[in-house]
Amino acid sequence: MSTLLEEAVTQSFTTPSERLRTTMAAARLSFNWLGVRKSLTSAQKNQAADSFGAEGKFLSAGKKLLDTSHPAYKAVTTIRGQTVAYWKGVSLPYPEPGIRLIRQESIHTFDDQIAQFREELDDAVMELDHHYDELRSAARQRLGDLFNVSDYPASLVGMFAIEHDYPSIEPPNYLRQLSPELYEAECQRVQARFDEAVQLAEAAFMEELAKLVDHLTERLNGDVDGKPKVFRDTAITNMTEFFERFRALNVRSNEQLDDLVTNVQQVVQGVQPQQLRDSQALRQQVSTQMAAVQSGLDQLLVDRPRRNIQRRPR
Repeated sequence: MSTLLEEAVTQSFTTPSERLRTTMAAARLSFNWLGVRKSLTSAQKNQAADSFGAEGKFLSAGKKLLDTSHPAYKAVTTIRGQTVAYWKGVSLPYPEPGIRLIRQESIHTFDDQIAQFREELDDAVMELDHHYDELRSAARQRLGDLFNVSDYPASLVGMFAIEHDYPSIEPPNYLRQLSPELYEAECQRVQARFDEAVQLAEAAFMEELAKLVDHLTERLNGDVDGKPKVFRDTAITNMTEFFERFRALNVRSNEQLDDLVTNVQQVVQGVQPQQLRDSQALRQQVSTQMAAVQSGLDQLLVDRPRRNIQRRPR
C-alpha cells in the first residue's frame, strides 16, 4: 500500500504534459448550421459582370438568403456564441482542430451544460421558424430575380444543431500487437501533442493575463479632459474570472507564470471597482504594482520557447 508521502513523491516527478494526459479528456464541439449565403450561378455572374464590362469567370459573387439581423436569427447565433465561449472557458487548447482538453472530473458537468444549450437552441430555432415565412418574403423582395425558392428548406427545424463528443487521442491498443514499432511511433507523436498542448496553455494564459493587466493599467493611468478615465467593473471582475479559470485548469508548467498570477491576485484582492473610482491614491498604488507585473509578463512573453508543431504526415 502506497503512503501519502510516496504518492506525493511520485506526483512531483510527473511532467506537466503527463499530468495533462492523465487528468484531461478531449472534448470536440461542432455545429450543423444552415448556410445563409449562396454563390451566384455562372449565368448570374456573367449577367452581373456585363454591367461592369468584365468577364464572369473573374467575378466572385453571392447572395444572402436570410436577414441575419432579424432578432429571431440573432437569438439563434447568440446561443452558438455562448456555447463556444463556455467550451473554451472550461478547457485548454489542443493542437488538433476542433478539439480542446477538459478535466475528466468535469465531463458530466460539461455534458449537462451542452445539453442545456442544445435545448435552448431548439427553442430558439422553433421561434425563428415562426418568422420563416416573413423572412422568405423579405428575401424575395430584396433579391428580386436572384430569389430562388429551391434555396430554402421547407422548415428551419432541424437545420441548426450542436454536436459534441469525446474522441480518443491515445494510440489504438490494437497497434501494440500488429506493429510494436508503429505503436511506439504513435506514442511519441501523442506525447509530442501533449507537450505542445502545455505550451499552448501557457501561451493562452500569458496572453490573456497580459491583456487584462494592460487594460487595467490603461484605465488607471492618465485622464480625459482632466477627468479620470471611465473605469468599469469588468476591469476587475474579468480578472477574478481569470483567476478562477487559471486555478481550475493550470497544469503547473511554469513557475514564473504562477508567480505573476499570484502577484496580480494579491494586488487586486479585496479591491472594489468603486474604490478605484473614488481614490486617486489607490489608483496610483495599483497602477505602480501592475507596472512591475507588466515588466515580468513582457519578459516572459519574449522568453517563451517557440512551439515545435508536430503535424501528421499526409
